Amino acid sequence: MARTAKRVFTKQSDIERIEDLVVALRSQSRVRVTLRNGDIISGTVIERPATQVFEDPAGKQGINSVLRLDDPLAPVWKVYLWLSDIESVEQLPPRGG
Repeated sequence: MARTAKRVFTKQSDIERIEDLVVALRSQSRVRVTLRNGDIISGTVIERPATQVFEDPAGKQGINSVLRLDDPLAPVWKVYLWLSDIESVEQLPPRGG
């Protein structure tokens, strides 16, 4: 059974955009992510996301990916974001740097 995502992509240009975000989200890097709805979230990428095949609610298969951000100074805080919801990624300097 495939996992479900609210949005999946099948067009090559959309898949390339998701893959470009994956490249920008290096493991253990600190980032500021701007979402398509205007929200801004900063944190540390725990593990580089991987593109995967999901099904949307209508059963269509396509590509998406999930990003997990943590904050080492607040260990209980973590957030999961669909790459399809990300507008842009800004690299931040390491803590204390």
